Order: sequence, then structure tokens, then C-alpha cells
Amino acid sequence: MASELASMFPKLGSLGTSDHGSVVSINLFVALLCACIVIGHLLEENRWINESITALIIGLGVGVVILLISGGKSSHLLVFSEDLFFIYLLPPIIFNAGFQVKKKQFFVNFITIMLFGAIGTLISCAIISLGAIKFFKKLDIGFLDIGDYLAIGAIFAATDSVCTLQVLHQDETPLLYSLVFGEGVVNDATSVVLFNAIQNFDLSSVNPSIALHFIGNFLYLFLASTLLGAATGLLSAYIIKKLYFGRHSTDREVALMMLMAYLSYMLAELFYLSGILTVFFCGIVMSHYTWHNVTESSRVTTRYAFATLSFLAETFLFLYVGMDALDIEKWKFVSDSPGLSVAVSSILMGLILLGRAAFVFPLSFLSNLMKKSSEEKITFRQQVIIWWAGLMRGAVSMALAYNKFTRLGHTQLQDNAIMITSTITIVLFSTVVFGLMTKPLISLLLPPQRQLSTVSSDANSPKSLTAPLLGSQEGSEVDLNGQELPHPPSLRMLLSAPTHKVHRYWRKFDDSFMRPVFGGRGFTPVAPGSPTEQEP
Repeated sequence: MASELASMFPKLGSLGTSDHGSVVSINLFVALLCACIVIGHLLEENRWINESITALIIGLGVGVVILLISGGKSSHLLVFSEDLFFIYLLPPIIFNAGFQVKKKQFFVNFITIMLFGAIGTLISCAIISLGAIKFFKKLDIGFLDIGDYLAIGAIFAATDSVCTLQVLHQDETPLLYSLVFGEGVVNDATSVVLFNAIQNFDLSSVNPSIALHFIGNFLYLFLASTLLGAATGLLSAYIIKKLYFGRHSTDREVALMMLMAYLSYMLAELFYLSGILTVFFCGIVMSHYTWHNVTESSRVTTRYAFATLSFLAETFLFLYVGMDALDIEKWKFVSDSPGLSVAVSSILMGLILLGRAAFVFPLSFLSNLMKKSSEEKITFRQQVIIWWAGLMRGAVSMALAYNKFTRLGHTQLQDNAIMITSTITIVLFSTVVFGLMTKPLISLLLPPQRQLSTVSSDANSPKSLTAPLLGSQEGSEVDLNGQELPHPPSLRMLLSAPTHKVHRYWRKFDDSFMRPVFGGRGFTPVAPGSPTEQEP
């Protein structure tokens, strides 16, 4: 990573060797990360600012200072590296999301999450692509083929709901948090899979056979990535359960969990699958099985280690995006026609608003039709917050845009430069403007009130990791309110409460086959120095 950081910064003044440049880069970023943490803590109770916006503003400010020091000539100072993003920063963020997720809420709302995250992303992509075809041709921004327009749709369909999730609370609004969080992860994965599928196809002549092949490839990437993540998580659980690393060294347990998690992501990239989906479901499986197979000290260590890595990666990412927004090389191409760049950014922002609304409200209506209980239905105010949460664009959009419209971070064509600067403008505008209004909006629509969480959390578990994969902490067959469910005929049960029926079958299968092999909740590993270990 040091070499990646060094490539982002020129020699400042008389600083000599590339090694010394790496030291300067690392010192600068460590100091900036410390500043973000301190300032974020001081602004913890602020109604408007959150940590994402703080890091973004600090990145912009530091970028301005360095450009002034270099005399405005260091255009390579802020080169965005999609490799740094996809290989180093994204895996810990997505893995921790799966590792810390409240699995009961996630899987109970799984159908709605998939509607928003997968079907909704496809609808948004289609609307943005069609709108871009209609308006961009009138603006005459350059030569863009059908593949470019579809890629633009995939790029701007990728949401960034970090600002909203920093305001919502899992215990106070479990349904809303679960939907926003789940949709965000599935949306990112769908956008990346869709983008890769578009890149791998020759779309110069679209016909039914190519369309079917495209859909088949998309479904293959989605399912294969999910299965690979689950398989890697199960392998880690089996190894740790059988070999009892904790009897000699808890360090080995923690190291193996971290390496297996990262291995799942890199294996997906090796086989041209979606690393986001793979590492997310690896995190879910590890929290359900592997985490319960390690010693108590390893549980506490992994809980905070994964959360810390994710926090640092997110903060680093917003700093990175804020500084890269000032890269002179990209802006000089559009300096002759600033009005065109503003027009493209405005059109794309309008299409994002329209594309988001086009699926959130109709799919929420469809989801409510499938739910019997009024408590499980999504209210109109909650729908507005879900719509708002997906308006912000972030690092995934930036990385995909750079992948499509640059070569090694550099832009040589005007139309490509316009798309890059438009992406930067939308990311900054949506994160700062919409992000600043997130707290007041949620406070207005959902006045703060304490609600009991539907899933209790153990103090020594990563949030709800003591909850089984589709059930409650006690392991009994209960519904969301803790009441025992009746046992009507299977078909009637499946139609009236599909998630609970699937849950019952899953629990029986999990208790009978999975836990005896892979461990999990209820498995007690051998702790170092315990009487069990000392016995001959």
C-alpha cells in the first residue's frame, strides 16, 4: 500500500528519494486519519455533520493546500487508483457489514431487500441509461456507444447509504435499518456485477440471444459469488473447530479468520466473480459458525478488529475521494466548456432522483402486499427515508467510472473527462448536500423514541452474532414478537408466512446437519489453560 500512496503524491519541495516520498505519504495520511477521528468525535452530537462529510471536507482542504504548495502543477498528485480501492479498502468494509449484521432482521426482510437491492438497481440502471441516451445525444458530448450508456447506468445506480446508516440505529428502527443496510450491500454488489457483465459483452448489436446470455451470465455471477463466500466461511469454521487453535494460541485463530475472509474476496476476483457478494456472505457465515468456535478472547478481538479495520477504510476512502476531486488533469479538459459539464451533472442527478423513486415506492407497495402484520409494513415516511438514503453516490461509483473512462487513472479524451468530472461533482454534491440534510430529515420524519429491539444482543457478541441465522437467541421456533407460531399445513404456512416456514426448515437442517459438523452457537471451544486442556 505504501507504493500506492507514494504514487499519489509528488516530491514536495526538495524531498528526495521515492522511499522518503512514501514516508511523507504515510505520515500525511496517518495524521489526516487522526484528525478525522478527533474532529468526528467533537462533532458527534452535531445535527448536520457526520464522519463521512468530515473526512470528505478535510480531504478537499488538504488537496487545496498541496496544490497551492506545488504551484498548481501536480496533476498526478491525486490519481485515483481503483486497484487500491477494490483490493485494500473495500473488502474490510463489506466483510464487517456481513459480520456485524443482525441476521434475523436481514433474513426476515430478505425478499424486500432483494427487491430493492437487485430488482431496484436494475430498474434504476435502465432509467439512467435510457435518460442518458435521450439527453446526451442532444448535448453532443462525444462518441458514446450503447455499452457506454449501459455502463453509465450501472455506475450511477450504485448507492452509498453510509450517511443514513450513521444516523439510523439498529435497536430503535430495526426494520428501516435492515432495509437500508441490506439494500446498500446488495445494490453495490449488483452494480459491480452488472458493470462487469456489460464490460464483458459486445453490445454493438443487441438481439434476444445476447440478452438471454447476458441475463444468464448475470445470474451466474450473483449465485456463484454467494456460494463461494458461504463455502469459504464454512471451511474456516470446520478448520478452527477441528484443530482447536485456541488451546495453544488465540493469535492463530484471529489470523486465520482474517486471512480466510480476505481469501474469499481474492478468490472471487481470481475467478471473475463478485468479491463484494462473496466477502459479505463469508462474513455472515463466519459470524454464524466460525465466531462461536473460537475462544472468548478471540471473539472479543475479532469483534473489534473487524470493526476498526472497516472504520479506518471508510475514513481513508472519503479522504481519498475528497483529495482526488481536485485533480487538475481531469478538469483542464472541461475548462473550455464548463456549461456542458454542469448540464451533464444536472441531467445525471435528475435521472438518479427519478430512477430511485421509480422503484422504491412501487416495490414498497408490492412488499407491503405480501405482509400481513402492519408492524412489518413499510410506512410512507420510511419509504421517503429509503429513497433519500440511496440518493448519495460514493466510492463505488467513483471506482467504476475510473475503470470505464480512464486508463491507469489518467484521462486523455474530452468526453471521458466530462464523465469523470461529472461523477466527481455528483459524489461531492450528493454526499455533502444530501448528507447534511440526512439528520434533520430523519428527525423530522421519525422523531426519536426508544423502542425495544426485536433481537437482543450479548455484550460479548458482534452486535447480534449470538442470534442464529434465521431465528431468535434461544433457538425456539418463534415469530418476530417472540410468540410461538402455530403449525398449520405446510402449503398454507408457506403462503401466509413464507419467511417463518423457511426459517423452520432451516433450523431443523442447521441443528441436525450443519452445527454438528461446523460448530456454531452452543459449541464450546477449548480455552487455553482450562481444566479440559490440562487433562491427559
